[in-house]
Amino acid sequence: MVKTWTDKRGAKDLDRTAKVGDVLWVVVDVEKRVAPYEDAQLASKFPVTHWSKVFGKPMVAGTVSAGDLVLKYGTVYSSQPPGLRDVASPSPQVAGPLGSDTERYLDETEIRGLEKQVREANDERRKTKRRGRWI
Repeated sequence: MVKTWTDKRGAKDLDRTAKVGDVLWVVVDVEKRVAPYEDAQLASKFPVTHWSKVFGKPMVAGTVSAGDLVLKYGTVYSSQPPGLRDVASPSPQVAGPLGSDTERYLDETEIRGLEKQVREANDERRKTKRRGRWI
């Protein structure tokens, strides 16, 4: 069973119960403009690396405590959330080499679909340039 921690009370509970060596998981939203072929949400893991002598809390990285993960990301899971791929794992292959034995012509619907994708991508680029955003 996956244990979850949410809100401030959960952050305090996680700070009390986490031990060095535990792995904590959070759900990260992926920006579609940067990575259009990625999943909408991915799971990211944070191992508890050491115990802070100053703060008296389990730490996941430098000065970030385990409870801070709850306050920053919302829900923290004790194991990988079901149905979500790890950020560090390879993404599914969307397109690529088909091999030498695959040879065919594109039909009209496939060509129209590709043209539509190009138009939509150009519209998104034009809109973001007008707003002055980088990404």
